[in-house]
Amino acid sequence: MVCQKEPLVQKVCDLYEQISSLESLKPSKDVDMLFTQLVLTCIPPNPIDVNKLCKKIQEMRSKLIRLCGEAEGHLESHFSAILGSYENPLDHLNVFPYYSNYLKLSHLEFNILKQHCTNVPSKVAFVGSGPLPLSSIVLACNHLTATSFHNYDIDPSANSKALQLVTSHPDLSSRMFFHTTDVMDVTSELQEFDVVFLAALVGMDKEEKVKVIDHLAKQMAPGAILMLRSAHGARAFLYPVIDPCDLRGFEVLSVFHPSDEVINSVVIARKYSMPINSIDHQQTGIGSMIVLPNKCCEILAFNPLSHVTMVEELAAEEQHS
Repeated sequence: MVCQKEPLVQKVCDLYEQISSLESLKPSKDVDMLFTQLVLTCIPPNPIDVNKLCKKIQEMRSKLIRLCGEAEGHLESHFSAILGSYENPLDHLNVFPYYSNYLKLSHLEFNILKQHCTNVPSKVAFVGSGPLPLSSIVLACNHLTATSFHNYDIDPSANSKALQLVTSHPDLSSRMFFHTTDVMDVTSELQEFDVVFLAALVGMDKEEKVKVIDHLAKQMAPGAILMLRSAHGARAFLYPVIDPCDLRGFEVLSVFHPSDEVINSVVIARKYSMPINSIDHQQTGIGSMIVLPNKCCEILAFNPLSHVTMVEELAAEEQHS
């Protein structure tokens, strides 16, 4: 059981106490400083398993993830408003301090998608796009240049700000669509998408996120791709963790754990063509993987110098009852 005596955990707890005492999580000198310290604390590779944290620290982690989500929402809303004041907002995306991270993450996700998707998707959904939908924008501009993107967010003000960013763009204004709704209320429409991206902060804890995943499993088209963002090691103090066993109804294809400043792990899965009653779960020395009969599942550490070419492939042995 990992508890507060661990130096990393103690540092995170100290930062949590300071962050939770702030009057507001909107961008400010104090907010920026504390969250920068938190990210710098959590980003180095660390073997800590958050599932083994004691109950007190588990509760702190859950609260911290929600605070991070709230602060991230304020940050994106703030910079979306700034970008929206420009005549051509997409020409100024680098004013957002983490834009380079989105460039790297989108490039990583596109490379992973290429490995498992034989055809270029014609229609993509992004669930939880927010006021600053940089993932959709970067993918649409740099990688999937003929694909239409349907962005779903429950917050009407977020979609209003996001729409303002692409309205003046001659290409994206015709390929980028925004829907204000709870994804749990979206049903048969989800069958239209070749790929569905699920943002890291949709479902702020394991139970909420699994409910969304189960809903997607029921509504997505057989064979469609689901791409999720998770977290690994100490980065799980910043974002919820999705384990392969949480993806009921999906064949988990690969899990990629970045080791640079890109915080989120990337999980790619394919909806089964028919219901699967049972799957086996196996632990490996570097993470978790689904063991599927005659299938291969990869758990990879992302090297920014080699992108996704230097990989370790883990062949799953066929399981016998």
